[in-house]
Amino acid sequence: MIEKKKSFTVHEIKRKIEQYCVYQDRCHKEVEQKMREYNLIPEAKEMILLSLMQDNFLNEERFAKSFARGKFRIKNWGKQRIVRELKFKDISAYNIKTALKEIDETEYIATIYRITANRNAVISESNIYKRKQKLIGFLLRKGFENELVYKVVNEEVS
Repeated sequence: MIEKKKSFTVHEIKRKIEQYCVYQDRCHKEVEQKMREYNLIPEAKEMILLSLMQDNFLNEERFAKSFARGKFRIKNWGKQRIVRELKFKDISAYNIKTALKEIDETEYIATIYRITANRNAVISESNIYKRKQKLIGFLLRKGFENELVYKVVNEEVS
């Protein structure tokens, strides 16, 4: 059976992508990926992207800020993990730097201490060196900085 694809006008696709952007902040890469599903000609893609930026549906700086805030507050990611993920989404260095300013330094330090204590309570390793190694690995995967991880683990586990 041959599957027939529904065709849309450029105006209909533009509305659909506007709704896609309204639902959640999006970066250019996500929007371009979504537009690829519609098999648009390059001129139509450019026109839609330009329109989205002019009408403020698509704003990289706003996306980067909300992404950094959300991943830090909800998933407890460290700055390095946030930077890595933003780079993967092709966000500019300026916008990444601006996004990291959204994370309060005292809240950041309190978060690493809190998740270290929580994780330490869950680890059932009796050997202190293996326990520290597991904690360090966990915190580094979360994206916290090396110096900070070692300092916090040495203070919390003894």
